[in-house]
Amino acid sequence: MALSLAYKKPSLTGTIQVPGDKSISHRAIMFGSMATGTTTVEGFLMGDDCLSTISCFKKLGVDITITDDLVTIKSEGEDSWQEPSEVLDTGNSGTTTRLMLGLLAGTSFHSVLAGDESIAKRPMKRIINPLREMGADIRGRQDGQYTPLAVQGTNLKAIDYTLPVASAQVKSAILLAALKADGKTIIHEPIASRDHTEIMLEHFGATIARENHHIKLEGGQKLTAAHVKVPGDISSAAFMIGAALITEGSTVTLKNVGINPTRTGILDVIEQMGASFKLEENDTLGERSADLTIYSSTLKGIEIGGDLIPRLIDEIPLIALMATQAEGTTVIKDAEELRVKETDRIAAVVTELSKMGANIEATEDGMIIHGPTALTGAEMTSYGDHRLGMMAAIGALAATGEVIIDDPDCISISYPNFFEQLNLLTK
Repeated sequence: MALSLAYKKPSLTGTIQVPGDKSISHRAIMFGSMATGTTTVEGFLMGDDCLSTISCFKKLGVDITITDDLVTIKSEGEDSWQEPSEVLDTGNSGTTTRLMLGLLAGTSFHSVLAGDESIAKRPMKRIINPLREMGADIRGRQDGQYTPLAVQGTNLKAIDYTLPVASAQVKSAILLAALKADGKTIIHEPIASRDHTEIMLEHFGATIARENHHIKLEGGQKLTAAHVKVPGDISSAAFMIGAALITEGSTVTLKNVGINPTRTGILDVIEQMGASFKLEENDTLGERSADLTIYSSTLKGIEIGGDLIPRLIDEIPLIALMATQAEGTTVIKDAEELRVKETDRIAAVVTELSKMGANIEATEDGMIIHGPTALTGAEMTSYGDHRLGMMAAIGALAATGEVIIDDPDCISISYPNFFEQLNLLTK
């Protein structure tokens, strides 16, 4: 069902806690299921993607219970997992699908992974190729390029692997498989990507060496249960950051937002664009977090590319929207990864913002946005992509007239209470 939004240029004020980090929530369930003992996860994201991860591990026989935002995982370790009697449904979650391949490759049983129509179109070969080098037996459509994927667990061997592109999902799948492999696995990254997996490996008792984009992990290590405190997701916080920046007279505080350095590209970008904000870091376990206060600001166009892109890949739809309200031209490049997200986000962002009157054009690896432009109401397509749905909703704050968003429910994938919190800030 479509949603109609029309704001009368309100200022945004208030304090909110954005939902838990999606990447960390996924991994907390995976590591808790691999570890021996009782793991508790505080601040877990109760979004559709992360609930798909829980569903998969329940089908493997892991005891997982949910009370409010606390998840309790009781496991006797991954050797106690059982062969699933049905397909492991990963829903819309690329993280679940890709990381599960690494986890299942070294088991003693057969399993099948499949997701929704979007997942069926997303490429898996870049995950499967290194896993096959480790000895994994994975089969699927077009030689494993697409789901459904059948995994016959087998004995794995360590590899020395150079990632063709920076990808936390590929790196993480290899590392998870490496725990079951014979020997020491070495991974070389061209650019540092998200390191939530490495941090969590250490948190659950594994020894991992990291230096100058080189990662080394010895196989055969066992994990021990731990308590995980999930900070707020900076990729979700980004949309509220953008909302405050482009809405005159706004002051918004976001509590306990994760500021892992591999994820804070959005803060670098808004600083370069001239944004006014304050950061107060908190004491945390493992992952860093902070309270962020954002003030409405006059933004300027900048060039974004290179090493910065992996640190803000999920925030680019929001950055493109902010650029429509900035003085001058913003150039986003080196972002080819956007073409294999939930949808082709480059084409989709350009199409949807153009509907609102944005002066924006697509390039092969990004987009060029000329600003500032006055946005107008339009019928916006989300493509079932949560980031695009949120971009359209925040765009409504800057637009004159009514913005209609089809399938707004897709936003619940990463931000279940998005509209509730946005309405709270606009009152």
